[in-house]
Amino acid sequence: MGNRVVTCCKLLTDSVLMRPRGEDHPHADRAPLLPDPQAEPPSHAHTSDKTVQAGVPSSQVYPDLILSSTTTHGFSPKRRRASPAFDVAGFEDGLGGDAVPSGQEEDGVNRERPRLGDSEPVSGGLPHALDGLTGQVEDRQCPPWVWQADPRPECTDCSEDNTPFFEETSLEKADPADEAENEKIAGLVSWFELSSCSTECGLLQEGGTREGRTKQSCVKLVAAKDHPSGDDNIADGLCRRSPLNHGRAALPALDLVAPRLESARTGGKRDSPVGSAPLQTNDRGLKGTRRQPDGKAAGILSAHHQPGCAELPDTAEGSSQRATALRRRSKRKRIPHSEPAHSSGMPLVNGDSGHSHTEAEDHHEKGEGEARANDGNDQEVIVIQDTGFTVKMHAPGIEPFDLQVSPQEMVQEIHQVLMDREDTCHRTCFSLQLEGNVLDNFSELKSIEGLQEGSNLKVVEEPYTVREARIHVRHIRDLLKSLDPSDSYNGVDCNSLSFLSTFTEGDLGENGKRKRKGSELEQIDCTPPEHILPGSKERPLLILQPQTKDAKPLQCLKVLTMSGWNPPPGNRKMHGDLMYLYVVTAEDRHVSITASTRGYYTNQSTAYSFNPKPANPSFLSHSLVELLSQISPTFKKNFAALQKKRVQRHPFERIATPFQVYSWTAPAVEHAMDCVRAEDAYTSRLGYEEHIPGQTRDWNEELQTTRELPRKNLPDRLLRERAIFKVHSDFAAAATRGAMAVIDGNVMAINPGEETKMQMFIWNNIFFSLGFDVRDHYKDLGGDNAAYVAPTNDLNGVRAYNAVDVEGLYTLGTVVVDYRGYRVTAQSIIPGILEREQEQSVIYGSIDFGKTVVSHPKYLELLEKTARPLKIQKHSVLNDKSEEVELCSSVECKGIIGNDSRHYILDLLRTFPPDLNFLPVEGEELPEECTTMGFPKEHRHRLSCLRQELIEAFVEHRYIVFMKLAALQLMQQKANKQEKECPAVTDNGSSSPADATESSKALSEDVDPKSKEVILNACKAVGSVSSTSFDIRFNPDIFSPGVRFHDNSCDEVEKQKQLLKDAAAFLISCQIPSLIKDCVDHTVLPMDGATLAEAVHQRGINIRYMAKIVEYVSKSQARQQLDHIHKLGITELITRSAKHIFKTYLQGVELSGLSAAISHFLNCFLSSFPNPIAHLPTDELVSKKKRNKRKPRHLGSVDNTAWASTTPQELWKNISNETKSYFNFTIECESVDQAVERYGLQKISLLREICVKSGIQILLKEYNFDSRHRPTFTEEDILNIFPVVKHVNPKASDAFHFFQSGQSKVQQGFLKEGCELINEALNLFNNVYGAMHVEICACLRLLARLNYIMGDNNEALNNQQKAVLMSERALGVDHPNTIQEYMHLALYCFANGQLSTALKLLYRSRYLLILVYGEDHPEMALLDSNIGLVLHGVMEYDLSLRFLESALTINGKYHGTKSLKVAMSHHLVARVYDSKAEFRSALQHEKDGYTIYKNQFGENHEKTKESSEYLKYLTQQAVALQRTMNEIYKNGSNASILPLKFTAPIMSSVLEQLNVINGILFIPLSQKELENLKAEVHRRQALHDTFRIAEQEDSAEGTGTESDHGKSQAIVETSTAQASA
Repeated sequence: MGNRVVTCCKLLTDSVLMRPRGEDHPHADRAPLLPDPQAEPPSHAHTSDKTVQAGVPSSQVYPDLILSSTTTHGFSPKRRRASPAFDVAGFEDGLGGDAVPSGQEEDGVNRERPRLGDSEPVSGGLPHALDGLTGQVEDRQCPPWVWQADPRPECTDCSEDNTPFFEETSLEKADPADEAENEKIAGLVSWFELSSCSTECGLLQEGGTREGRTKQSCVKLVAAKDHPSGDDNIADGLCRRSPLNHGRAALPALDLVAPRLESARTGGKRDSPVGSAPLQTNDRGLKGTRRQPDGKAAGILSAHHQPGCAELPDTAEGSSQRATALRRRSKRKRIPHSEPAHSSGMPLVNGDSGHSHTEAEDHHEKGEGEARANDGNDQEVIVIQDTGFTVKMHAPGIEPFDLQVSPQEMVQEIHQVLMDREDTCHRTCFSLQLEGNVLDNFSELKSIEGLQEGSNLKVVEEPYTVREARIHVRHIRDLLKSLDPSDSYNGVDCNSLSFLSTFTEGDLGENGKRKRKGSELEQIDCTPPEHILPGSKERPLLILQPQTKDAKPLQCLKVLTMSGWNPPPGNRKMHGDLMYLYVVTAEDRHVSITASTRGYYTNQSTAYSFNPKPANPSFLSHSLVELLSQISPTFKKNFAALQKKRVQRHPFERIATPFQVYSWTAPAVEHAMDCVRAEDAYTSRLGYEEHIPGQTRDWNEELQTTRELPRKNLPDRLLRERAIFKVHSDFAAAATRGAMAVIDGNVMAINPGEETKMQMFIWNNIFFSLGFDVRDHYKDLGGDNAAYVAPTNDLNGVRAYNAVDVEGLYTLGTVVVDYRGYRVTAQSIIPGILEREQEQSVIYGSIDFGKTVVSHPKYLELLEKTARPLKIQKHSVLNDKSEEVELCSSVECKGIIGNDSRHYILDLLRTFPPDLNFLPVEGEELPEECTTMGFPKEHRHRLSCLRQELIEAFVEHRYIVFMKLAALQLMQQKANKQEKECPAVTDNGSSSPADATESSKALSEDVDPKSKEVILNACKAVGSVSSTSFDIRFNPDIFSPGVRFHDNSCDEVEKQKQLLKDAAAFLISCQIPSLIKDCVDHTVLPMDGATLAEAVHQRGINIRYMAKIVEYVSKSQARQQLDHIHKLGITELITRSAKHIFKTYLQGVELSGLSAAISHFLNCFLSSFPNPIAHLPTDELVSKKKRNKRKPRHLGSVDNTAWASTTPQELWKNISNETKSYFNFTIECESVDQAVERYGLQKISLLREICVKSGIQILLKEYNFDSRHRPTFTEEDILNIFPVVKHVNPKASDAFHFFQSGQSKVQQGFLKEGCELINEALNLFNNVYGAMHVEICACLRLLARLNYIMGDNNEALNNQQKAVLMSERALGVDHPNTIQEYMHLALYCFANGQLSTALKLLYRSRYLLILVYGEDHPEMALLDSNIGLVLHGVMEYDLSLRFLESALTINGKYHGTKSLKVAMSHHLVARVYDSKAEFRSALQHEKDGYTIYKNQFGENHEKTKESSEYLKYLTQQAVALQRTMNEIYKNGSNASILPLKFTAPIMSSVLEQLNVINGILFIPLSQKELENLKAEVHRRQALHDTFRIAEQEDSAEGTGTESDHGKSQAIVETSTAQASA
């Protein structure tokens, strides 16, 4: 925080000061990116995907949805693979998202943080033209990366769609313009290389080979500064001449090369005949990552680095060498901005995109068209057309093998392949030779003379150095740990858990173990575990993380560690000794090993005697694995088995996540000896990287330099966003580690003489401060409570300004970490700020809350650009001399020009206006809506602000009011004329506030004075700051203590006060009721506290309103339908109040008593045991001397043992008081048992919530909460305490825009075009985020659904499998999104005939929902219906009935007994009774369903008729059965019995019903309807083409959406209600 900095300015020595930058960055000439002035803002007709069940899109929100057959859009069932991708927390499944306020302003910036599924524009100034692909009538400018649908030749080697190639133009010398651009980007700290190299033709399945497959050439997009030749001082001096950059390029060892993102199974650029290879291939001990100074992933591309570029040192020089080399070796072709091309966008990603090519496509490019005259920025895309070729590899000890390569790949990539392959993975130190010539690692293969199809490449072992030996040992350690889950449980190195393979057992995809043959059913056990059955009270915890028989990996060695004899003495160095290892084999043989320049051999040393001479025999081997295989037969056997298992794992199970995901449970894991882990913990100092000698990462320079990257075209923006994202993820990891070190007492304070709470720290170039009120700074605002909340408000401000992304305005890297009861703010350091007093530094804003205020013209200019998107009013305040000072932000916002000449803003805690409902002001009356709800309420601090989402919604609401007022009055005055001139306003407010100013200005210019008066009145009525146009802005300094305004501005201040009151009332009267309505409609289906909080935040409602939401629910007429919301709300109130108490409780605990204190707190909170006793640390471990020494370091003011006296009654009384004082809600409970009984909660869910919120990790075992004889938790049950981290989440704006456009296409019925756009979004997401991110899950989920709709069940299965894995890894194994992903995967498994797997997945999904919430949830009805239908399909009728009747009960509760869902449930139950020949029961249920249909639709509706026909059939069956029974009673054994017709379930019928309940309805169309449909499509396309023909003469003919004759099915996404209808 800026106010903290002044206290440490004089305490720093020069050694900790930030060095000023050596040169100025010439970025002033870069204009901010603005959208095309010709382009219209995106339409807001993208209505939300209102889902009744999760994942069930509603047809009500697709008014333009065309009933299209699978062939209408030219879809070919031949698969097109997509790159790996990710999911957004809370993203509602289906084909659209929540409609949100536009937020699109004239500068093309999206202020709200975008979420997949939200129908809002994205940042980055992208031309809004994707809607114009097909079927649109708007005249919009089409960006060059969107191509019109065009027939493409199919790949001859695989059945896949193909992506276009473009001819290559030779470029012998680097373009001077490029060189000039390179010079602009001086000092780039990390490597921003972007490549899409040699994507495989199709996604290679488990262990598959790729021989004979064609290769797609790569796209390299690089931006960096040229490095002057001759710099030899990089990477330990390991430099070789590279022909690529005309100078010296650092040649790092293999550890620095980007690991393979995907190997064989996912269509990565490489695979082997054996299968995929490991990602653990570097010397940092990470799986697919490089380690940065703090031990986490480092550099721009680490954990998700796309293959294709060798990595150089993380220095400015190294970056520019890398980038220059890549830029020069990339051949370019300019594609005009409006160029029509192919329907699939430019493939800009590797992985498994499947955009494969053959030579037949080399000239498949059609007319390029001409650049539009009104576009000054041509999009530059580098396109390479060379096809791959095969070389033969000769490695020592194995048979030669063929390897397919691409001419654009570098030699270094072949190194990586060999380190990935199962049979060569143990080699790290080698070179590649062609005919005796060593290949340069940074050469492109096409530049190597003589390298061609069939060439022989020889792997030649090279001498080791100390560095290479360390790399080798790390690599072998990684291979040995490749199946070890301990890092995932411990939350280390961005590892996380996944259990999908446990339930599928390799049964997914084409290579599944079991296949259905013909129509016969598998012999499977369908009986669910007892705890899965409806009505079960069991809530087991062990099953959350199932431990399989393979959970404990094979033990190859007992110990592999560095020897205590290191380093070698001088005389042994002269003999080539590099280091010594100590090994204990599985046979318990103790061995000392020497790593020498020639390789590894055993020596004669023991633990106590040093004898470095070779043993006899010495087993000299170049590879450590070869040596150990000779020493230990067990090692040889188990290592081979381990590698075989490793290559069978899905790559998504081992790729690192961008941010660490922590598990709240973990099994008891043995703590094994690990030399690499120990070395990382104690020898990394500040985390110096070996290849950056004596230098830590300059985080501020990296963060700001990435923002200065160019963004004029798509490749530039991709590169920029990728760099920003990678630096932010690295910074968040470093800040988290530093914050933990600070709280644990491992970092020296920079002001050690101060009181402990006031101390500040610098670690790894990051500034840390604690969340306490320093020097009474927040005395008038709430003291420590205000100091605690200020960092999160500041972080929200940083997010907002980062989203606006104004060029020339910089924010600090900011991370907020809650750990062990303390809040730590981590910030990057402004260059030079620690060298001078803060009063000298701040040239804009105030350092004393408005007493002294200064301003600066440059800051006013920069902040004025942010004022419109952030809705901030430019205003004047009085300083201490009563002089007016103009500001464009709150007074707390400080502007500081750093030594690097950048303009920084910090302390953004009041970016958004205050929330008057929680800020009582003397003499101010709130509107009636607020006062009736008990507002204003005194809060514990005075920093309560409105959320940005609320500001957006309020402005959108006022805009609609403004337009309606103006339009109504103008029409009354100037009937027809004014009706034409006024922008049309629809009920959903499709016009955007972004256009309000322009539209109303146009009105005011063209109308007479009376009409101008109308506009003036409308502006006045809505509170617009302008009298001639709509412009709502807020003054953030209104009601700020200490801020004074000039008397002349009284009227303006009063208007602003009224606006704030209206906003507070809007939250109460509109947003909360809107949330409740969405919950009643089940368009919002939260399952836990996190998803409820997300739903609340999306509507701009703060968590402090949770009590009001619960009160609304309690008083609602639909109280029963909102029971799940009520329970979740109560759970949130209780657990958040408990978290507040736990925070203070932990501050009074010293480290040695932490596990005892946490277990005691959990016992008091959740156990029925009445008198839990805390176990204090034993006296002999806590000496008086030690305790006295710790006291000064202790941050809390509570006595160290005060926590031990807490009782359950006292804790629950405190919780009740906290809910009353913080939330103003009364919980009448004195114990957990009363809370459970009164509110219908379950203890296991409460335990999960408090653990997740507080960072507690407990032992995975069964806990008996209800025992009154012994406490539930012991000290040993508390395994760890993790940090809870809040940080900025950079977004991929272009990818998000593609995703939105794809959603829009699907909503309009253009499934094929939508699928293409979603695929391109997937590729772009991959380029920005890498292979593992929450947002790509949404792409994969939607792609899977589209694949399923269009008939490609297997592809749907593959994409959904990736979505499940990604959701587990990036969100958590028990996150609500993961539950839904399991459900979707089960449907696709059933469609693929994998019934057993489908049931296992559904059982898993049901278990997770029971654990997270309980049985009584609307989503459980959908789950039980799915399970019941599948069980019906396998003729388990009794089990099926239990689940279907449970679904019927839940649907009746949450949707009403007369809803269509209940009618559908009745029908499903009737079908099962029919199959059981219990026709009486079947008749009763079907009659109930028929009654509902008749009342809802009338007798003539199709659904009513269907039910009526089924009733007749059941009646006939019942009569026939009764006659038969009568005949038997009458004639006994002599009766002549006619055979009864029993209805056995048909799989196609079961699948049809599954589709219906999951929201997919197949509508049969007649030939005439198909013809009408085709005519409509042609009409729309013709209309669209008329708008384009003037600008684009060679536009592709036709629509690309024609339907083949002979297909008579159209597929429509719809809600279950509509499906039932």
